[in-house]
Amino acid sequence: MPRKGMRSICFHSRAPSFSVSRHSSPARPSSVSTPSRTFSDSMTEQSIEAAAALVTKWDPESSTYAKVTSLFYESKAEAMEFIKCVNDLQKAMHALVSGNSTSDRLVHAQNLMQIAMKRLQKEFYQILSMNRAHLDPESVSARSSRTSARSSISDYEDDEDVRTAGDAIDEVEEESSIAMADLRSIAECMISAGYAKECLSIYKIIRKSIVDEGIYRLGVEKLSSSQINKMNWETLEMKITSWLSAVKISLKTLLHGERILCDHVFASSDSIRESCFAEISKEGAILLFGFPEAVAKSKSPKSPEKIFRVLDMYTAISENWPEIESIFALESTATVRSQALASLIRITESVRAMVSDFESTIQKDSHSKSLVRGGGVHPLTLDAMNYLSNLADYSHILEDIFAEWPPPPRSSLPESYFDTPQSDDSEAPAISLRMAWLILVLLCKLDGKAEHYKDVSLSYIFLTNNLQHVVSKVRTSNLQYLLGDEWITRHEAKARQFATNYERLAWGKVVASLPENPTAVISPAEAKEIFRKFNSSFEDACQKQRTVVVSDPKLRDEIKVSLARKLVPVYREFYETHRLTVGGERNVGSYVKFAPEDVGNHLSDLFFGTTESVSSPSSSSSSSHRRRSLFRS
Repeated sequence: MPRKGMRSICFHSRAPSFSVSRHSSPARPSSVSTPSRTFSDSMTEQSIEAAAALVTKWDPESSTYAKVTSLFYESKAEAMEFIKCVNDLQKAMHALVSGNSTSDRLVHAQNLMQIAMKRLQKEFYQILSMNRAHLDPESVSARSSRTSARSSISDYEDDEDVRTAGDAIDEVEEESSIAMADLRSIAECMISAGYAKECLSIYKIIRKSIVDEGIYRLGVEKLSSSQINKMNWETLEMKITSWLSAVKISLKTLLHGERILCDHVFASSDSIRESCFAEISKEGAILLFGFPEAVAKSKSPKSPEKIFRVLDMYTAISENWPEIESIFALESTATVRSQALASLIRITESVRAMVSDFESTIQKDSHSKSLVRGGGVHPLTLDAMNYLSNLADYSHILEDIFAEWPPPPRSSLPESYFDTPQSDDSEAPAISLRMAWLILVLLCKLDGKAEHYKDVSLSYIFLTNNLQHVVSKVRTSNLQYLLGDEWITRHEAKARQFATNYERLAWGKVVASLPENPTAVISPAEAKEIFRKFNSSFEDACQKQRTVVVSDPKLRDEIKVSLARKLVPVYREFYETHRLTVGGERNVGSYVKFAPEDVGNHLSDLFFGTTESVSSPSSSSSSSHRRRSLFRS
C-alpha cells in the first residue's frame, strides 16, 4: 500500500527489528573498514541494485505494462526471482542497519521494499480472486485426501484405467497446487518483511466471503426461536433437512478445506494461521451450529416427527464431533466448539421434555371410553409403539441423553403393576429403563380401557391383541435389544394367558356342553339333551364372537387351533356314537345341527371382525369372573 514519507519497518520475529528516520543518520564507526566489511558492502549494493531493477520493472506506477500484467501469470521464473530479490533486499537492509550505514542507502532500500510489497499485495489479491474455482474448499479438501492416498494408488500403476484417471486428476489438481504454492511464497515474503497485516487483510476479505457464501448456499440462515415458532412443520422440517446436509458438507469440505488452505499459505507462523482461520470461519460456523439450538428452544410447531428430526441434528453434531474438535482445536475458535456443545445440551433438554410430554399424552388420553370394535388393537397402541420403535433407532444417541436423567417415580403407578415390587434396576441402562417404563405406562392405560367392555371375554381379547402388538413391535425393532429376551418372553406369556382366559369365558359354556366321556352309553333322551345344549351354546358363541378380531395372524391361528382341539375331537366321537340314537336317519336333523366338519369350518371363519370404534357402553357389567389386568396375576 502507498506510504507517505518514511515508515518504520518491523521485521518478522526471526529477524531483528529496526526503524529508520529520514532525518536521522546512524553514527559511523570510528575504526577503518576491513576488507571483509568492504566485501559485505559490495554484496549489499548488488542486492539493492538487483532488487531496484526488478522491483522498478514491476512497479504499477512506472508503466502501463506493469499495471495490467500479472507477474506470476506472465513468468513464474521471474516471479520467483522477484521473491528472491525481495528477500535479499531485506537481508541487505539488515546489513545496512547493523553496519551503521548512511540513512540514504537505507531509505532507498526502504522505498524499494514498499514498492515491492505493493506489487506482492496486488499479486496476492489476483491469485486469490482469479483462482476461486481452483481454491474452493471442496477441491482443496479432496486434493488433500487424494495426496494422502497416493501411496495406496501407486500399487495399481500398471492398470491403464487407473493411470488415465490419475492423470486427469493430476491435471485438475495442478492449478490448485500452483496457486497454493504462489500464495505461500508471497505470504512468507510479506510476513518476513513486516507486512503481515496487509497480507492477512486481503486473505481474510476474500476467503471469509467464500465461507459465508458457502454456508448461505447450503441453506443455512440465521433464525431466532420466535421466527421458528411461526413456521409450520413442513417448512421447519425442510430447513432441518437442509441443515443436516449442510453440516456434513461444511465439515467434510467447506471448513475442512479452508483450514487446509489457511494452514498451507501461512505455514510459517502458527499464530497467524490460527487467528486468520478463526476470523474467516468463526461467524459462519457459529451460525451453522447455532441452528439446532434455536430449533430445540422453540415451542412450536407441535409434531410427533419433531423429536426424530431433533435427534437427527444431535446425531449430526455428535458423530462429527472429532472433526469439529480437529478443525476448531485451538483457543481462537473455542467459541465454535462452545456453540456446538450448547446445541447438544439444548437438544438433550428438548428431547427429555418431548419424551415426558409423550408419557403425559398417554396417561391423559381423552378417549378412555372409546372402544375398538371386536377388541382389536387400539389406535393409542399403534401410535405409541410406532413412536417408541422409531425412538429405539436412536438408542446410541439416547444413551447419552438419558444417562443422567433421573428415572420416573414408581409411585405414579400402583405397585401391583410391577413384576417385582422391589426389583433392582440399578444395573440396567437408563434408556432400557425409560423404554420399559413408557411401555408400562401404555399397558396400564390399555388396562383401564379394557374395563369399559361389557363382555368380560371381549376385554380379554382386547388385552391379548394389544399386548401381542406391543410384543411384536418390540421383537421386530431395536426395542428387543433394549428390553431383552426375558422381557419379551414374560410378556408373550401374559398375552397367551389373556387368550386362554378369553377362550375359557367365551367358549367355556360350549366345552362344558359336551360330556367328559363322549362314547359312554346313555339314553336317547340324554343324547338329545346334549346335542340341544351343544347346538344352542355353539350357535350363541359363534354369534357373539363373529365380530371379534384377532389382529396377529399367528395368534389368530393359535386360538383357532386351541378351540378346535377342545371341541372337534370330543364332538366327533359323541356325534359318531350317538347321532343315530336320537331319531334315526330321517329325524336326525331335528336334533343334530352340526357335523364335526361344520364345527371346524365355523371356527375357521372367526376372528376376522372389523376394528371400527363404537360408542361407549354405559358401564361394565358385573361378572363372577374377576378379570386379570395386564400386570396382576
